[in-house]
Amino acid sequence: MTMTDPVSDLLTRVRNAAKAKKNAVDIPASNLKREIVRILTEHKYLKDVVELPDNKQGILRVYISYTREDKSVLNGLERISRPGLRKYYDAEEVRMSTFNTRGLMIVSTSQGIMTNFDAASKGIGGEALCRCW
Repeated sequence: MTMTDPVSDLLTRVRNAAKAKKNAVDIPASNLKREIVRILTEHKYLKDVVELPDNKQGILRVYISYTREDKSVLNGLERISRPGLRKYYDAEEVRMSTFNTRGLMIVSTSQGIMTNFDAASKGIGGEALCRCW
């Protein structure tokens, strides 16, 4: 069975693993998913990511980060742009999103996948993939 929205699948798996207090979750790998997980790991929403080889596309083992009170650092993940309704932000809207939003927004730009803060500093817009806080 084919997957119509792999980014939404990634976000749902991470969200469910954090809610169930799991240490790690396995996700089928792709370049887009690698970049999203890399950004979340850089900003300390996730603890670590390890790529496991298999005979197909590979598997990303994502380790969830928790506080000392055993609460997930990642409080929310929200999909913004989806296959049925794409959301594109120009440079001004990306710059304004740095003031009005909590957490960060991951944006797919012509220069790669980056946060809204990086895109605003470069003065570029793109497709808003997800928001995390």
